[in-house]
Amino acid sequence: MKDYKKHKPKFSPYLENLYQSDKPMIIYKFGNKYKIFTDFSKKIILNNANIERFLNSFSNKRYLKEQDLYIGFFGYEILCNLSNIKLRDQKKTNFYKGVFYKPETVITISNKIKIASNVKKNKFNYKFNPTKILSPFKINTDFNKYKKIFNLFSKKIKEGETYQIKICTKYKNNSVINPVNFFWKLMKTNSSPESFMIRDKDYSIVSCSPETLIEKKGLKLKTKPIAGTLKKNSKLNKLKALNFFKNNNKETKEHNMIVDMERNDLSRICKPGSVKLFKQKTVEEYKDLFHYVSLIKGRLKKNVQNIDIIKAMMPGGSVIGCPKISTLRLLNKQEKEDRNIYTGSFGYIKFNGDMRFNIIIRSILNFKNISEISVASGVVIDSNAQHEFNENYIKAKALIDLFK
Repeated sequence: MKDYKKHKPKFSPYLENLYQSDKPMIIYKFGNKYKIFTDFSKKIILNNANIERFLNSFSNKRYLKEQDLYIGFFGYEILCNLSNIKLRDQKKTNFYKGVFYKPETVITISNKIKIASNVKKNKFNYKFNPTKILSPFKINTDFNKYKKIFNLFSKKIKEGETYQIKICTKYKNNSVINPVNFFWKLMKTNSSPESFMIRDKDYSIVSCSPETLIEKKGLKLKTKPIAGTLKKNSKLNKLKALNFFKNNNKETKEHNMIVDMERNDLSRICKPGSVKLFKQKTVEEYKDLFHYVSLIKGRLKKNVQNIDIIKAMMPGGSVIGCPKISTLRLLNKQEKEDRNIYTGSFGYIKFNGDMRFNIIIRSILNFKNISEISVASGVVIDSNAQHEFNENYIKAKALIDLFK
C-alpha cells in the first residue's frame, strides 16, 4: 500500500499521458522506487538462433547513463533450449520466446519524479482500453488429472530420478485488460520486490514476482531462493509462520533442497570457497501468503561471461525442482502446454554486463485476448496431492481477484 500511495496520488501530466496512451512501456519495481522505461529505439525478438549472440554483445560496452541497458524477458522454452533440454510437441500459443527493449527514456518514481531522456519531443496517441472480461477463468486440468501426474512424479521420486518437482497448472479466460491499471491495483495489495509490467502493441504482462534469481554487480553475484508457502489468516504473523516452516518436515526438506541446488549452480561459475549462505530460512510477508526465503552470495571466476551465468542459473531451480536438469526432462515429457513466460526470467542487462533477473511467477500474460495465470507447487516424497492442488489456487487468487 505504501508504494502505491507514493506514486498514484501524484499528478504528472507526462505520466498520465503516457499511461493513457498506447505507447509501449515497462514498469519495474526497484526497492522502494519504480522505474518506467519507454521510447524504445530497439526491440530484439529472441529465438534459439540469436540468443547467444545477444548475450555476448555486452562484453565491450560502457554503462554511462540509465538508458544504457536492455530490459525484457526470457521465456521458459528458450531457456530450456539454451541448456540443451529437449521439449516435446506441446500445445502452443505462438507467443514470443523472449523480447528485450532498448529504452531512450527512463522515469524514476520515488519522492520525486525524475526523467532521463534522449527524446526531445514526446508524442502520445490517446487510447484508453478498459478491461473487458469475455469469459470466466477455467483451469486447464481437474484434480483427478492432476493427481494422476502427481502419482507419476511421486513414483519417480521414490525411484530416485528426482527429489522434488513442480507441477504447473494454468488458469485462463478471454479478456481485454488495461495492464497499467492492473499493475497499480496489484501494487496496492501485493507489492512484491520483483514486480513489473510490460505493455506492447500486441501483448502485456503484469507480475508481482517475489524472487530475485540473479543480481550481478561486477564480479559479485547473489540469488534469493524462495521455497515454502503458507496461506495467511488472522491468527498468523511472521514469527508464527517462521515456526511453522521450521517445524514442518515437508517445507524444510523442500527449502533445503532448493538452497543446496542454487548453491551448486553458483559454484559452477564462482570462485571456490566464495559461495556462502548469508540469510538462511527467513520469512517474507505478502498479501495472501508467507514465503520461506534464503540469500546466497558468491564471487565470479575470471572470464565467466553473461551467457555462462544464464546457462548456470536459468530456469530457476526453485520453480522447477531438484536436481534441475533431470527434473526439467521429466517435466517436459509430461506438460502438454508451453509455459511461455512462466518460470522464465524478467530483468535487465546493462551495457557493462551488470544484470538483474527475477523468476517470472505470480504473473498475468495477455496475448490475443486470452489472459493466462500459471502456478506450480512442489512435490516431494511426503507431499499430499490435495494440498498441493489447493496451494496452486492460493497462489493464483491474488491475480484472479484483479478481474473483479
